[in-house]
Amino acid sequence: MRLARVQLLAFVLAFCGVSGVLVATVLPNWKVTVDTGANIITAIVQLQGLWMDCTCYSTGMFSCSLKYSILSLPTHVQAARAAMVLACVLSALGICTAAVGMQCTRLGGDRETKCHTCFAGGVCLMSAGVSGLIPTVWYTKEIITTFLDLTVPESNKHEPGGAVYVGFISAVLLLTSGTIFCTSCMKRDQDAWLSPPKQPHMPTAKLEGDSAYHLKDYV
Repeated sequence: MRLARVQLLAFVLAFCGVSGVLVATVLPNWKVTVDTGANIITAIVQLQGLWMDCTCYSTGMFSCSLKYSILSLPTHVQAARAAMVLACVLSALGICTAAVGMQCTRLGGDRETKCHTCFAGGVCLMSAGVSGLIPTVWYTKEIITTFLDLTVPESNKHEPGGAVYVGFISAVLLLTSGTIFCTSCMKRDQDAWLSPPKQPHMPTAKLEGDSAYHLKDYV
């Protein structure tokens, strides 16, 4: 029962991680720039994401433009695109596989097969966490390096947006859930290996009958 609760907690963390990775991939606020201009009335908020750039005006107008050209994008943006898509695929595959191998489900076959399936799901979730952690850290590093560079004009400097934080937290959740799934399966295998095999129970009546039968042979 305790193992089932731990795996259920890991499944909830994995579900939150999968949802967060998907949201972070499509959000346009990986980079944020606020240009106040002469006064607050002419303030402009520029949002840059992996797939589109958006501009929000103080008047309430909001416009977005998709990034169609891949080769014109910086290297860290291209790498972030590929890594986040890979994280989405691996996390979705991992949570489905781990759900089949959980102790509280009736899918996956016998105990040994479910244990292997749960371990495979944990590995997929851990891989998805690493794949989502790398682009968020790299993207944040590029933003901070550009912001601290004195040769870069102020108009080209940005700050990390909410999508970076969502992606980072989701990657940590995926890593945590994958680790819990893998360790729970390893502990279950260890308990099964250390537990002594059960001796077959012989009915008492049958033993008494056998002894009586052998005594009759000597009479």
